[in-house]
Amino acid sequence: MMKKLNILLVCGSGASSGFMAANMRKAAKVQEIEMEIRARSESEIENYIDEIDALMVGPHLSYILDDIDSYTEGRELPVILMRPDYYSKLDGQKAIEHLLEEMN
Repeated sequence: MMKKLNILLVCGSGASSGFMAANMRKAAKVQEIEMEIRARSESEIENYIDEIDALMVGPHLSYILDDIDSYTEGRELPVILMRPDYYSKLDGQKAIEHLLEEMN
């Protein structure tokens, strides 16, 4: 059994990632994967960076990936750019699959 994963989703304002986070929580529950999934705006990343196991970034925010290193301060943290195909549909199941694939 894996430890509970703390995941942070970020998008511009936190709205679309809020819906995605809810759908991911449902998908994780169905699969009996313990996850805490929070959605925040990109401006809040540094407030949560020490508490998370992975950061998922909305596909429209790919430009911030260069800045993520300044938040992680050298810590090994999976930073996953969500794919437009599942993000646009808010497909929590596909997002979970992508997350787990990237973390393994």
